Amino acid sequence: MTTHLYLASILHFPQKTAQPKQDFSYIKDGALVTQNGKILATGQANDLLSQYPEAVSHDYRGQIIMPGFIDSHLHFPQTEMLASFGEQLLDWLDNYTFPTEKKFANPEYAAKIADIFLRQLYRNGTTSAMVYSSVHQCAADALFNAAKQNKMLLIAGKVCMDRHCPSWLQDTPESAQKESAELIERWHGKDRLYYAITPRFAPTSSHEQLHALGELAQQYPDVYIQSHLNENLNEIDWVNSLYPEYNGYLDVYDKFNMLRPKAMFGHCIHMQEHEWQRMSDSGASIAFCPTSNLFLGSGLFDLKTAEKYDIPVALATDVGAGTTFSMLRTLGEAYKVGQLRSEQLPPLHGLYLMTQGAAVAQGLEQSIGNLNAGTDADFVIVDPHFDELTSLRCEEQSEIQDIIFALSMLADDRAITATYIAGEPVYRANT
Repeated sequence: MTTHLYLASILHFPQKTAQPKQDFSYIKDGALVTQNGKILATGQANDLLSQYPEAVSHDYRGQIIMPGFIDSHLHFPQTEMLASFGEQLLDWLDNYTFPTEKKFANPEYAAKIADIFLRQLYRNGTTSAMVYSSVHQCAADALFNAAKQNKMLLIAGKVCMDRHCPSWLQDTPESAQKESAELIERWHGKDRLYYAITPRFAPTSSHEQLHALGELAQQYPDVYIQSHLNENLNEIDWVNSLYPEYNGYLDVYDKFNMLRPKAMFGHCIHMQEHEWQRMSDSGASIAFCPTSNLFLGSGLFDLKTAEKYDIPVALATDVGAGTTFSMLRTLGEAYKVGQLRSEQLPPLHGLYLMTQGAAVAQGLEQSIGNLNAGTDADFVIVDPHFDELTSLRCEEQSEIQDIIFALSMLADDRAITATYIAGEPVYRANT
């Protein structure tokens, strides 16, 4: 087994914390050692060079090794419609999303876009993701197959919707349950792949379909669940009209047994007090999607209240309503959302939400999200001097907090020198 040693500055959060701007590990003259897809050690470069003299050395000094970024909410069939002229949520779905997703009934087309989608993640430093597929079972298969080729840790699910969408995108309660169960049996827990039961959102699933998916969630208590929640005011009014017997949007998922640990709900912008409390009690998590919330005019996520209730929060791009695959750029937009709420998001706090914090939200911190010995060797090499401007901005004496903030405002995929998954390079700049 070949041992590899990477020379660079090392930045990560070794454990779950409520104070990420304090509880981080930064080694300026550091090194990372990997073997057989796992991290063996991080530490001072001189110490590890002497400890592992047999290791193949890779010199990235002047750059920063971080855990691979984790994107906790995005839609792979929407890759090609990124940056479509904006509307608000419900019209945007009708005019852009549904016509695009129709194409994924074709397995060859789904496989083609799956490859493009994953390449975009890798070139932006994203090594793990929680992904919505289309309603078509073959599209989910294509995505899982593509991720398996690179040993990627992927959580994904077939979207389920049996009403309030075009007939050519509808499944049924029975087919949604059957096809999701088949996908669970085929993919969940195989290699580094996990399944998420995925009702698109409450308005596109009938009572009968949510009941069928809730039965599936009880049958498979270790699978993930993902959906949308309290994103848009018109959406919320619609849910209340469709489910008048329930106490708000969250209660719909709750009553159908889909509120629990390993459930990730996107957006959660317009939450009622009792919903914050119930989500906290349930162990479910929130995906904070700043670029799509701003793009669709949905509102400003209340991170402070989520943290007050001790609800795990993960940062996410929400491609394709989200406007970039770059988690660094998404971090910059999260800061701006905080500014509009008169709340500051410190840069290291934001970085935590896309690394260790996201892993905690998904219950995967023993595998990803940090650079601890024994975890999977998913990491990204970031160059804070990738062009003339950032070289000027990120001087040698700059504090690491300031460098991360500058990257959140100025960086994109050009800042990513290399992305490694399970110890193997899946992206290298200029190659």
